[in-house]
Amino acid sequence: MAERSTAAVDVADNSGDDPLTAQADTAATDGVAEERKTSEAPSAAPEQKAVERKNGEQSSLAPPELHSGHKLARRYRLEECVTRLDGFSSWRAVDEKLRRAVGVHLLPADHPRARSVLAAARSAALLGDPRFVQVLDAVEENDLVYVVHEWLPDATELTALLADGPLQAHEAYQLVSQVSQAMAAAHREGLAHLRLTPSAVLRSSTGQYRIRGLAVNAALRGITADRPQRTDTEAIGALLYAALTQRWPYESDAYGLSGLPKGVGLIPPDQVRAGVHRGLSEIAMRALANDGATASRQEPPCTTPDELAKAVAAMPRVKPPEPEFPAPAEYQRTTYQQGTYGRPQPRPVVTQPVPVPPAPLESRTGKALKWAVGALLIAALGLGSWQIADRLLKPEPKEETPVVQPTTDEKPAPPKPITIQSADDFDPLPGGNGEEYPEAVKNAHDGDPGTVWHTKNYTTTHFGNLKAGVGIVLDLGSEQKLSSVDLSFVGRTSVEIRTAPEGASSAPSTADGFTTQVSDAGDDLKLKLPKPVTTRYVLVWLTELPLTDGQIRGQLSEVKVMG
Repeated sequence: MAERSTAAVDVADNSGDDPLTAQADTAATDGVAEERKTSEAPSAAPEQKAVERKNGEQSSLAPPELHSGHKLARRYRLEECVTRLDGFSSWRAVDEKLRRAVGVHLLPADHPRARSVLAAARSAALLGDPRFVQVLDAVEENDLVYVVHEWLPDATELTALLADGPLQAHEAYQLVSQVSQAMAAAHREGLAHLRLTPSAVLRSSTGQYRIRGLAVNAALRGITADRPQRTDTEAIGALLYAALTQRWPYESDAYGLSGLPKGVGLIPPDQVRAGVHRGLSEIAMRALANDGATASRQEPPCTTPDELAKAVAAMPRVKPPEPEFPAPAEYQRTTYQQGTYGRPQPRPVVTQPVPVPPAPLESRTGKALKWAVGALLIAALGLGSWQIADRLLKPEPKEETPVVQPTTDEKPAPPKPITIQSADDFDPLPGGNGEEYPEAVKNAHDGDPGTVWHTKNYTTTHFGNLKAGVGIVLDLGSEQKLSSVDLSFVGRTSVEIRTAPEGASSAPSTADGFTTQVSDAGDDLKLKLPKPVTTRYVLVWLTELPLTDGQIRGQLSEVKVMG
């Protein structure tokens, strides 16, 4: 019999309380522990919006009193109790027959949910999909019901991955793609999860995602749902939202993640964190906003895992980041490349001692030379003294006042408007995602004050503290001498005028690539540069946004460039 890989099935909430014992292996623990007090559980978790407890649930049942070393079926030796809750307990155990680690859920045979747990475990075992942590056995024996499942010591919970920060776009794409396809296959067989939380998703060492607790997690708690496909779809959307933003998409904190600010509602991930992939942000909103389409593109919502999997497959594939290679070592020429390989090397030559000649001025010729130099010096000193005396005795010439020719006053030519050939939105990294309503940029220079180019809505006047600013780049067609810029905003807006370097053939890709010439704040500005600048590209860079009509966003109605 071929041995399967080991794993743990998670039935834990992982939203607050620690398990009964120390969590020695985060990826391997069941995590069945839920909040001891139900009032402390996250009130807005996706699966809790559509689920309800079965009638007659008795939460006061005590779990079976077992201990480490106890054997089930003379085969499964209990090692460590990871959770004891609500009448059942979960253990890390050892299958002594196959010599591998396994996980075990235990509850009394007379527990009100014992029958449903057995049925759920046996149905999940029949699925046999490797994308799910497998149920290995489901038995009723000696007044006990126990479920044995895989244990994956080399896998990592999504909860632990998100504790280190949001996932890269490629990793988030793999997460939603694999999980949605797996859940679509499960629902085709009539199986639902209903507790698809970050602790129920594992990433193996090979990068594959596996889901644990299919059907069993919900059965252990007596959770049901009127529309299970929609419940699981919204849960996948919440997982993707958390992977993109490291935030839980509801107001309450959960699973070690901070919730959204109260009162703002469900905002797209690309407005919560800068640099979020636009396509993945829309997929998350389509899965979460099941009552209607997203506000950005009016795409239909995804209400089943199969619809979500098809929507992910239809979007352009997100490529993994380029690998970073270390800089090559400095090139060293070998003796072979230098052309000396095989040639005899020169040997050091022993030099013969050379007799030291006498000092130059000690010879007869040297003494004659000394007398000649002395005579020349005396003559030079006498000539210099005569010239100095002649200059001192010569009368000083009278100073003449220079004649200044009158000049006519020339008035500077009045500034002339420069035609703006084209304009593009500018939202660079870090912080930006590359777009800021590009289709509306033409409204800023069409000569009509009634039309505007506007930014996205933000939670603060400083762009939600996500980036330094946004703006538009004006292309003058060719290099022009720029002297001033006139701007008309809706609401008081802080702005900087920046210019590209002279001779630039294209606009810089970052804000620091431009040079700041002048800055100010207001709604109707005439910004004069300290001195004229020759440039082709002008950046109108918004640094602080106004609050108008209850919305924080920038609105530029007209811009004029003067030469």
